[in-house]
Amino acid sequence: MLGTFQQSQLRIGMAASASDLSRALLHTQQLRCWLLPQLIPDELPPELVPGVTFTSWIGPVPVEHKVESVGETSICFSLSRAVDGVHDWSWGEGWVQSRLEGISWVPLHVGNIATLLRLKTYLAIQGQVRSPQS
Repeated sequence: MLGTFQQSQLRIGMAASASDLSRALLHTQQLRCWLLPQLIPDELPPELVPGVTFTSWIGPVPVEHKVESVGETSICFSLSRAVDGVHDWSWGEGWVQSRLEGISWVPLHVGNIATLLRLKTYLAIQGQVRSPQS
């Protein structure tokens, strides 16, 4: 693998319940919505479970994900191709944390920030749709 070893660990607060975060991070239909422009294949099961492997694309850059473990409030992926490493997610009431580390030529910290901001925006919009203001 070409590149340098990089680490990014971010934790942010957001107006979302732990169950909303679980659905957004584990249900593939929701994952496809908020991860754009990262493309995820259609032939995935409805919910991510250990052993599921898929390749996502960020433009021409492929990142292969293998679900290593899934908990009530966590998921861990091993990554290969453009990133050789690991991506751990954990969450609770009103917060989410992402730890990304690996060898890559892609700037992982920038991607991690962008991913968390897309998730936060998606959940804020979903919250407004479910409980519209008068």
